[in-house]
Amino acid sequence: MNALLWLMVVLAAVIVLGGLFLVATANRLDRLHVRLDAGWAALDAALARRAVVARAVAAGALPGDEAAAVLRAADDAEAAPRPEREAAENELTKQLALIRREQLPSRLADELADAEHRVVIARRVHNDAVRDTLTLRRRRKVRYFKLAGTAPQPEYFEIVEPEL
Repeated sequence: MNALLWLMVVLAAVIVLGGLFLVATANRLDRLHVRLDAGWAALDAALARRAVVARAVAAGALPGDEAAAVLRAADDAEAAPRPEREAAENELTKQLALIRREQLPSRLADELADAEHRVVIARRVHNDAVRDTLTLRRRRKVRYFKLAGTAPQPEYFEIVEPEL
């Protein structure tokens, strides 16, 4: 009887400790998803700012055809739904790379360079959050116990980085 009691106490302790371990993992995964959402919000804001600066550059310092191409690319990038956003942002990056920066007014050139730099940083932060979240989601305990719940699978945002 005494051995049975000890066995039940040990079994209860293992179950409680295992449950606490799973709760801690679920909390960490939840924090990673929050970090992921914040990273996407920052990236989205940086991309929107770059589009606004691109419009200002096109309106203030570019000839007609070049300005129209940049404006069209900026509009497409902002209007694109998330699955098609990478291609639209790559097109905007390509159009901005064709602009001769030395011909722009210094304030516009500095603003454009700053906006592009912020996009690069925000993309790296977002992709780091995606990497960390995917690493934890791939673990067996997370998959077996479905600790990710109904959260969507995070995806990397891959665009061509402009030359800074």
